[in-house]
Amino acid sequence: MCTAEDYPVRAAARSRTLAGLDGELIRCRACPRLVEWREETALAKRPAYRDWEYWGRPVPGFGPPDASLAITGLAPAAHGGNRTGRMFTGDRAGDLLYATLYELGLASRPTVTHLGDGLELYGVRVTSPVHCAPPANRPTPGERDTCRPWLARELQLLRPTVRSVVVLGGFGWQAALAALSLAGRQVPRPRPVFGHGVRTTLAPADGAGDALTVFGCYHVSQRNVFTGRLTPAMLREVLAEAAETAGLPVVRPAPE
Repeated sequence: MCTAEDYPVRAAARSRTLAGLDGELIRCRACPRLVEWREETALAKRPAYRDWEYWGRPVPGFGPPDASLAITGLAPAAHGGNRTGRMFTGDRAGDLLYATLYELGLASRPTVTHLGDGLELYGVRVTSPVHCAPPANRPTPGERDTCRPWLARELQLLRPTVRSVVVLGGFGWQAALAALSLAGRQVPRPRPVFGHGVRTTLAPADGAGDALTVFGCYHVSQRNVFTGRLTPAMLREVLAEAAETAGLPVVRPAPE
């Protein structure tokens, strides 16, 4: 039996499907600080959600196992994904992300509230480099590295179909590139620098299969949106370009 500390490496490696990976992931207790915080938050709750039974566990990725486009961010929010059990569900960041996917024809509904709300994603899988809610939304580099095997294995399992990845934020960018390297992609040295609208193409390290295009996008955090650093139009454009690169049909608004 593996210890809590080495559980992510061993459990991710033995997973043969995304469903199996998700089942292993939600049992992870490798990062003591994150385990304490996610469970403490689930018990204390926010007054507005006092009637909720919080998820309080690692939050798995969400979307079809044959997704062509992957979206990865930072970590679940304490009263968002940590409450609802689904990435970007239950907070303002997720409201914007899923509403934009809906506008583009990549999601079944514009609003999301909980696991049973009927949301479906079309050709898109949403995940994260850190799967537990961190205090102050700031995972440590060590927690990021401990969690890396989950994202690396998820990207390996998606390899037959995934053609593009959208990375939200600079922290996520560095984490995603490291995971993509472990997942069998050639990541150049020095690593590409993060920026909104930046894109880089990664060839398969073994020479087999298609290249993967990675897109940078400012994170959909409330702060970025309130300050105007990221506008809905900016997010829409990056997601549309990434989806089209992945070969997904996209609904673009008619020109005014």
